Amino acid sequence: MYVTEFYCFWIVLFLSLWESSLGQVVYSVSEEVNKGSVIGNIAKDLKISAQELESHMFQIMPGSNAKYFDVNVKTGSLFVKDRIDREELCGNNQKCALNLEALAQNPHRLYRLEIIIVDVNDNAPFFPDSNHIVNVTEDANIGDRLPLPNAKDSDVGSNSLKDYKLSSNEYFSLDVHSGQKSLSAELVLQKALDREKQAVIHLILTAIDGGKPPKSGTLNIVVDVMDVNDNKPIFTKPLYKVKVKENASIGTKIMPVSASDLDEGINSEIQYSFHGHTDEMNLFIINSSSGEIVVQGQVDYEEHPAIELRVQARDKGVPPKSTHCKVLIEVVDENDNAPEIVMTPLLEIVKEDTKPGTAVALVAVSDKDGGKNGIVHCALKGSYPFKLDMSYNNHYSLVVDGPLDRESVSLYNITITAADEGTPPLSSSTLITVHISDVNDNAPHFPAPVINAFLRENGQAGGLLNTIAVSDKDGGKNGIVHCALKGSYPFKRVPITTLININSLSGEIFSLQSIDHEETRRFQFQVMATDSGVPPLSSNATVNVFILDENDNSPVILMPYSEPGSVNSENIPYSAEAGYFVAKIRAVDADSGYNALLSYHLTEPKGTNLFRIGSSTGEIKTKRRMSDNDLKTHPLLITVSDNGEPSLSATMSMDVVVVESLDDIKTSFREVPVKDESFSDLNLYLLIAIVSVIFLLSLVGLIAVKCYRTDGSFSRYSAPVISTHPDGSWSFSKSTQQYDVCFSSDTIKSDVVVFPSPFPPADAELISIDGDDTFTRMQTLPTTEKVKILHFS
Repeated sequence: MYVTEFYCFWIVLFLSLWESSLGQVVYSVSEEVNKGSVIGNIAKDLKISAQELESHMFQIMPGSNAKYFDVNVKTGSLFVKDRIDREELCGNNQKCALNLEALAQNPHRLYRLEIIIVDVNDNAPFFPDSNHIVNVTEDANIGDRLPLPNAKDSDVGSNSLKDYKLSSNEYFSLDVHSGQKSLSAELVLQKALDREKQAVIHLILTAIDGGKPPKSGTLNIVVDVMDVNDNKPIFTKPLYKVKVKENASIGTKIMPVSASDLDEGINSEIQYSFHGHTDEMNLFIINSSSGEIVVQGQVDYEEHPAIELRVQARDKGVPPKSTHCKVLIEVVDENDNAPEIVMTPLLEIVKEDTKPGTAVALVAVSDKDGGKNGIVHCALKGSYPFKLDMSYNNHYSLVVDGPLDRESVSLYNITITAADEGTPPLSSSTLITVHISDVNDNAPHFPAPVINAFLRENGQAGGLLNTIAVSDKDGGKNGIVHCALKGSYPFKRVPITTLININSLSGEIFSLQSIDHEETRRFQFQVMATDSGVPPLSSNATVNVFILDENDNSPVILMPYSEPGSVNSENIPYSAEAGYFVAKIRAVDADSGYNALLSYHLTEPKGTNLFRIGSSTGEIKTKRRMSDNDLKTHPLLITVSDNGEPSLSATMSMDVVVVESLDDIKTSFREVPVKDESFSDLNLYLLIAIVSVIFLLSLVGLIAVKCYRTDGSFSRYSAPVISTHPDGSWSFSKSTQQYDVCFSSDTIKSDVVVFPSPFPPADAELISIDGDDTFTRMQTLPTTEKVKILHFS
């Protein structure tokens, strides 16, 4: 907006001062002069002193040409302030002048300046394209003219284009024509052309301007000499000789004939054909493009021992030109009768237990040729458990030569080949198919000798336990398999069929009654598979059935709080601090795994909030000190829950009585051990070392006993019996095995093996009991794991 107002101001001022202008001053300056070059002294030319220029604020008025010039008001010099390119400002105009307006103020006077831009030779002549192609036929007449593109020069006057020059050559001269505004040039043919001698002529056209020094530009000229059909084809030789075997197959290539033409393009393209008409020509055909002669009929030496053909080569020029040659074909006598084979089967089906030497078929061969060409040899093509035995001349027997196995190969396609002794020998072949019949030589096959199955306890009778996939490589009746159960139920010593049933055909095993995991952890039986062959074959597999535990047993609270008719109460002193030990509740669960993982929960009267219980230890402790507002007797309800789904629980009640002092507590309660302050650090380290050695020896002994025991009795895997001891230890007993695990009040972390193998994979797991009395399942062990680990921290 401000720029528009500025220019409007100058336009109005210019119009108002037009009449007061004092005429026009003309200057000239060469283009491309350096910035700061002085054009003239405007003060002198306007007859004004330099001081007046400064006092009257003399300046060049804004405009499109004002950027190129400016006035030094101190000296009055008019100078160049930007690069001047005449070609950019005026193009090809002969005259290039720039008009400026200068303004002097107080009083306002307007002066007109005309700057004539003088051209310098700063542009060389150039052609629009750097290369130019000229096509001319080789039969062009001498004196023919070929026009060339014109060069351009951005300069004018004497600096513009003045002349053309052509590089030295023997075929063309240059004719330059001058016009009003441009120069043109033509090539003039001076010598006859021959494409076969020189197909391409390279020339250079140079354009020169009139500058001092002159400048020039070049154009690369490529003259392509176009061919005319002035040469006829020529064969590589006038006579070709070749041999061909009689009975050569149709399509057999005999030989190629070849001709060449010095012309190019379509004038050099040659077509081949047979010349004349004879019966022998019907036996052959020639490829019109390649000259290849190919058999297309039955060549028979007895009819035509020698054949003569005439071949023509003709180009595609206008007019076309042609030439001829002879081809002599010698027919070579051949062994043209192949042997014949006659097959007589003796056995269509061969049993896989057939003895070697048994004849399967008779083979007879013959050949119509005589002499050496009629001698025939017969053999099997490939590797088979069969061979050919010669009976007499050209008669053979196909006999068994090795063991047969229908399960590996049930059918043989035997190829019998007969070849004569001709040169080259001829042969023929025939195929005989031998079927191998089955005998019962394979027993039923189980996927593994020992199969593991898993059954949930208390499951419904009739449930699918597993499917035993039994296979038999034999076929037909020999491959039909029946399954049966063997063994007895180890716990009740009754036949296994009272507990398990099997579908004899499909191998599906079903449970007939539910089983208690706490009674039986695992049992095994055998499955016998028998085929229907004669005689029948059978095999056995052992099935281990693991009983998976269900949460069907509630926790049981242990003594002393489980005595029938006993009153559960504990006394604590009024001065008890926070964390005071009140009692420890112990409970067990007959289940295993997560189902036997117990947690303790405490419910106390509303608003007291005095006690807490360790969720994993069962220890009841005070949460804070007593206050006068607390009750003297606090009834507590303790709930013990397992981790099964759904969870089962047991509850008990306890009254905690607050007494005035420790003297009032009955002596029947357990005393809290007091650490002997005189117990030295040396004795402590010695005790820890002794305990560690005893623990490691016990663990090594336990592992050795476990590895030594290899009997298959299942009675030792009955449900564990867990008991406690006054010193804080737990005992785990299972029939003939018992392990004691003790944890003192100073125990920080112990890793103990508490259950022997085997266990179902679902029960084999790693459990962590953290310091905040919470249980965390760490990971499930793989199915091959045979111990259960408890990690206490």
